[in-house]
Amino acid sequence: MKAIQVEKPGQLDIVEVSKPALEGAHDVIVKVKNVGICGSDVHIYHGSNPFTVYPRIIGHEVSGIVEEIGEAVTALKVGDLVALEPIVYCGECYACRKGQPNVCKSLEVFGVHRDGGMSEWLIAEENNWHKVSEHVSEEAAALIEPLTIGAQATFRGEVREGDTVFIIGAGPTGIACLLLAKEHGAKVIISDFNQTRLDYAASIGADVIIQPEDADVAEEIDRLTDGELANVVIDAVGLPQTFQQAVELASIAGTVVTLGFNEQASSIPSLLLTKKELKVVGSRLQTHQFKGVIEKVEKGNLNPSQIISHRYPMEQIKDAFDLLESNPEEVRKIVLTF
Repeated sequence: MKAIQVEKPGQLDIVEVSKPALEGAHDVIVKVKNVGICGSDVHIYHGSNPFTVYPRIIGHEVSGIVEEIGEAVTALKVGDLVALEPIVYCGECYACRKGQPNVCKSLEVFGVHRDGGMSEWLIAEENNWHKVSEHVSEEAAALIEPLTIGAQATFRGEVREGDTVFIIGAGPTGIACLLLAKEHGAKVIISDFNQTRLDYAASIGADVIIQPEDADVAEEIDRLTDGELANVVIDAVGLPQTFQQAVELASIAGTVVTLGFNEQASSIPSLLLTKKELKVVGSRLQTHQFKGVIEKVEKGNLNPSQIISHRYPMEQIKDAFDLLESNPEEVRKIVLTF
């Protein structure tokens, strides 16, 4: 079968590999239909993901049709449309026992630690596949996973109806957070230096957009909230300065959610946290968010296709990466068709 593989940093090829065969009783083989390109795929291509061992078949935002099932599989049948939950965890460590398998001490992610879904077929155990109603499109099913990132961020931020949520960054992750925060009934303010991304955010429900080149972000947040500031701030950029801005612009008793993996330190005095009794939380991948997101998509409350900006057949993967490299400001989400 054909698969998209990063042989080593900077080398991306379509290769021939063996089609998977059933091994375990709970295995499910899926004919891949659509795969979204994520920032982590680009990081693997650049060699900046410390968890990757090369060569690696990339891709973890996957939809497909069930083709074969193991003898113990009960929740799926041949012909079902499914979305991949791309994490594998031990179920025994402290994080797993606490209900946070997304930070399992031996966590593995498809497309990062093990081969992913940019291939014509993908095998994974039954509990990694979630059935999606057939009235949902195949490409929308592939983008269930990035929406779960937004669901996790809003869950960690405890976003409630009536909250004011400030999202820093209107890229794909920021857009997913926007969609989920609006679904919760929050007022959403979003900032970005990319005006195209801001305009799009406004078109899909952002209540206020802020262009930092045109306005002082702190002054705007203060004005828009009558001095209360934002009840929840989601840092979808992850730079030291955006994390500090998030802490500064969170309201009294507010929550800061950070999704960044930046290793640079921020200069944040403890006074900012203590005086306002802020809650500062990380948000990584997702914990048990697939079922809820799928229900919202099936009911029409969420539309994953709103994240998409470009579509390519898998044979044009290099063109897709060239676009990401040369004009990233034009791209929200690229979806590959297999």
